[in-house]
Amino acid sequence: MTYRVVQWSTGNVGHWALRSIIARPELELVGVWVSSEAKAGRDAAELAGLDTPTGITATTDAEALLALKPDCIVHTAMADDRLMEAVEDLKRFLRAGINVVSSSPVFLQFPYGTLPSEAIDPIVEAAEAGGASLWVNGIDPGWANDWLPLLLTSGSERIDRVVCSELMDYSTYDNPKVLFEIMGFGSALEDLPLLLQPGVLTLAWGSVVRQLAAALDVELDDVTQDFERIAAPGPIEVAGRTVAAGTAAALRFRVSGIRSGREVFVLEHITRLHPDLAPEWPQPTGKGCYRVEVEGEPDYRLDLQLYSDGDHARAGLVGTAARLVSAVPAVVQARPGLLTAIDIPLTTGRGLVS
Repeated sequence: MTYRVVQWSTGNVGHWALRSIIARPELELVGVWVSSEAKAGRDAAELAGLDTPTGITATTDAEALLALKPDCIVHTAMADDRLMEAVEDLKRFLRAGINVVSSSPVFLQFPYGTLPSEAIDPIVEAAEAGGASLWVNGIDPGWANDWLPLLLTSGSERIDRVVCSELMDYSTYDNPKVLFEIMGFGSALEDLPLLLQPGVLTLAWGSVVRQLAAALDVELDDVTQDFERIAAPGPIEVAGRTVAAGTAAALRFRVSGIRSGREVFVLEHITRLHPDLAPEWPQPTGKGCYRVEVEGEPDYRLDLQLYSDGDHARAGLVGTAARLVSAVPAVVQARPGLLTAIDIPLTTGRGLVS
């Protein structure tokens, strides 16, 4: 069976999603939405960095793409600074009867317990009204902290704690808005960026610990957050800007699921703009890795390194996009509503082995 797909955005993740759609024999690209007139009218292959034209040109006309009635929209538009607008976009797609796989807003990975029912219900109602499904995912939140840890726990006699970590050097991450505005790198340590405002970490990554708890049938008493920032000892050049000495250059945050007064699930990020910063913090394997630790009987520790053309940051974007695209058939076939990783079967990159 072939699934007709529209790619929604061609930015950092969307560029790779577009390439992934074009590569898959079970998918037919029928449209591409772009936010700028500069990209409108260009062939999808050109926007994806491919040589062979697809015959599909990008457009800013959202209504024309919805009128195509695709089986699925791969939605990768930036949502960190427009959360409510992004949710409205997703509801619009669902009401039109179009299934959606999306990289954001990340709290929809598993919103139960994080969002109030009045925030979740309209999304579910839109999906049921259109007979369509929505799945929000990627790498983190995503497969680095849902299927990977759950796979390891299947080999456990006893589980005491599960820790999922992203340990990354972000010096090659080409997204200034995320680095400087949302994460606050290059700002004074006393100036808290959007990400570190009260409750934002638990909103964004509380879904991770709550989904693990639900999958392992654990009732949490609380979900907490904490963070630490380290200043640059000297100037650092990142994403075309200079991070001045004394401003934020490394960030460590944790979101913890608490039961009976102790941590049972932990989501941790350790992000540096230079590998020499904060040497006392946990170090990655290689330049960057996702780490899963299951403490119990036995103990497991899995370090997953990822590279694309030698760059771990680029590999993260490719992997985020590819997981969404791989899930298109499963999401199209699923029941209408808001889906989580617990709801869909293991999806693979089928048809890609040459």
